[in-house]
Amino acid sequence: MLGAAAAIAALTLSVPAAAATVSAESLPTAAAVSSFYAGRSQPLWLESPRAIGALTAALKTSPLDGFEDGPELAASIEQALADAEAGTPGAAQEAERLMSSAFILYAQAMRWPGGAKVIYADPALAPKVPTPAEVLAGMARSDDLAALVRRTAEVNPIHAALKAAAAEDSRFLGEPSRAMRGSLDRARLLPSDGRFVLVDIASQQLMMIDEGKVVDRMKVVVGKPEMKTPLMAGTLRQVTFNPYWNVPVDLAASNIAPNVLRQGVGWLKAKNYEVLSGWDADARVIDPASVDWQAVADGRIEARVRQKPGRGNMMGAMKFEFPNELGIYLHDTPARNLFDEAARTFSSGCVRLEDAPRLGRWLMGRDAVAASSQPELNVALGAGVPVFLTYLTVRPEADGSLAYAPDIYGLDNGEEPKLAAVR
Repeated sequence: MLGAAAAIAALTLSVPAAAATVSAESLPTAAAVSSFYAGRSQPLWLESPRAIGALTAALKTSPLDGFEDGPELAASIEQALADAEAGTPGAAQEAERLMSSAFILYAQAMRWPGGAKVIYADPALAPKVPTPAEVLAGMARSDDLAALVRRTAEVNPIHAALKAAAAEDSRFLGEPSRAMRGSLDRARLLPSDGRFVLVDIASQQLMMIDEGKVVDRMKVVVGKPEMKTPLMAGTLRQVTFNPYWNVPVDLAASNIAPNVLRQGVGWLKAKNYEVLSGWDADARVIDPASVDWQAVADGRIEARVRQKPGRGNMMGAMKFEFPNELGIYLHDTPARNLFDEAARTFSSGCVRLEDAPRLGRWLMGRDAVAASSQPELNVALGAGVPVFLTYLTVRPEADGSLAYAPDIYGLDNGEEPKLAAVR
């Protein structure tokens, strides 16, 4: 496989030239760019042929990221540069301003949410679309404009590798597959650096990533197709040892109540369950015989049932929560046999971990061992660690190859991601 830069450069040679119809003044960035150059005596782009080449290459391949106007902008830049070379009055200034405008629009597009419907449980993790002033200031500060363009185009190592593969597909096979387009769109929303947990729902695996490198991975169990694990981003702030399992209301009705009706309330004690008076923080444990279990089974009333910590608890020894309204979290599990399955879609939406203590050790920097048998023993992490639940039916491997996963939730069959037009 070609490297990212080589593959994209090769693709630009085969992209048909678009009509050069765009002027700097016609773009929504015109006022910001005009103000920027009013205070400058020297151009930025015209002094860096490498930066010009990087920008036009990025624009020509931008439809891979859903930014359809890129090729037209690239063609307009090339026409303005040709006019400047021919001595056309004002053409050099037009080319310079057009390149700045195009880069603003491209930088904004690469941070646009796109078609991936991600729930940002921690709003700080949502991609921030830069303002024209912020992009221009970054250009002015940069001592290597070409490198700035490349960083903007690549976004993060996963996205960069997928984009190189998509460019190669486009060169030899035509349009990239829906799986490639969907995975590229979702990968674009991942961080460019730092330390974070990545759960790939499509392949049912978790990766621990540090500065763009996968340092460890494990299998996970995700939601059934009818109870999908959502695409979500949040921040892990604590590890909870000896957790209770709060049985979802629907499972209390469909599973717990029928067993109590058949076997009596003694079944609850045998399975280490207890019943509480409600869902509020000061709910108390109540006598299960006081509950109308037939009404629970019928769905006429709700029952709060939880399983106490210990052997057989569905949460296992620990869980990793991040605040979110859907009650999604990562957790240990006693059902070890599920990790032998090729397709691990058995949960009700939460993520079950093949080796929770190993994840805990990576997050905590020490062995993840409870200090006592106290239920719901919370241990704060030194710093919050982002967790991204995404869906990559195509993903790059460390050896440069691509791995493919079945589209278990049918997310690649939706509308192709396209970003807003610039005019």
